[in-house]
Amino acid sequence: MSEDNKTTEEKNVVAKDSKGKDINSTENINTPVVNKKKKNIRRQVRKGRAYIKSSYNNTLVSFTDIHGNSLAWSSAGLLGFKGAKKATTYAANQVAMDAHEKVQKYGLKDIEVFVRGVGSGRDAALRALAQKGYNIIVIKDTTPVPHNGCRPKKPRRV
Repeated sequence: MSEDNKTTEEKNVVAKDSKGKDINSTENINTPVVNKKKKNIRRQVRKGRAYIKSSYNNTLVSFTDIHGNSLAWSSAGLLGFKGAKKATTYAANQVAMDAHEKVQKYGLKDIEVFVRGVGSGRDAALRALAQKGYNIIVIKDTTPVPHNGCRPKKPRRV
């Protein structure tokens, strides 16, 4: 709908605030405007979880609190490793160090480690976390395992 086709009723709309008062009234002119600043509260998390996902192509480490809210994460691709170098143990070590630096501001001490995948970086990332002084409570392997898997191909007749 263009501006020319609007009726005068549509153009003369009075602006109202959330309580239903006119914004342009004289009552609002005399009230002082207060800018409330929200405090930056850095929450301290003592206990959390570390998830290590190690595939054939990459390694990803993420830290969460007990409820699953993400605190920090890092991956080999994020650190600049390209191609086959992302799946190396050195890259996994660097990923764990980078994630550790990001999560330090929360004061995380006790962690439960969940390892997923079959890549070469799973042990290296776990060792790097243990070396950084975390109190590792649980190490659990959550790699998905098929229960009898997919249906196999039919046998070839010769």
